[in-house]
Amino acid sequence: MNKIASLSTLLAACLFAASCSPSVQADPVSPTASSPAPVAPEFRGIDQWLNGPPQTLAALRGKVVLVEFWTYSCINCVRVMPHIKDWHAKYRDQGLVVVGVHTPEYGYEKKLSNLQAAVKRFGITYPVAQDNNYETWNAYGNQYWPALYLIDANGRVVYQHFGEGDYDTTEAKIRSLLATRK
Repeated sequence: MNKIASLSTLLAACLFAASCSPSVQADPVSPTASSPAPVAPEFRGIDQWLNGPPQTLAALRGKVVLVEFWTYSCINCVRVMPHIKDWHAKYRDQGLVVVGVHTPEYGYEKKLSNLQAAVKRFGITYPVAQDNNYETWNAYGNQYWPALYLIDANGRVVYQHFGEGDYDTTEAKIRSLLATRK
């Protein structure tokens, strides 16, 4: 194998290992008076919406929104899913809206019927956006599966977490944001 092919293989392996990794840590956004948290990008390039009509962040202002980037073949995404479903069930009546943004890692994950089967198999009831062309993914500058972005009632990204873990911290942030919107 030539050096370029070897280097390409090594680079691909590193990117794959980092993309769906349980060891990636949270990167909370720390807004200040002089530097507020960034405005959350709108959902872009969505091929299909499952479990309801199309969502927009503009229409969700006043709510706390959890945007979850996931793909159904990623084991780390599957391990995070029970927590997302639990938060959706516990806090939806208090103003939390969960939106799953399914951004495929592999070609077969782009197929709508496969995504529909996965949503049914996992018992997901919150809205799921099919982001086959990575337009929403890129708008967020996202690099990982799973990735969680919490958006406050003013439409600003105030917390993000990549990978598995820190469920108590994320839930505490959800509760805090819900309490401050009242």
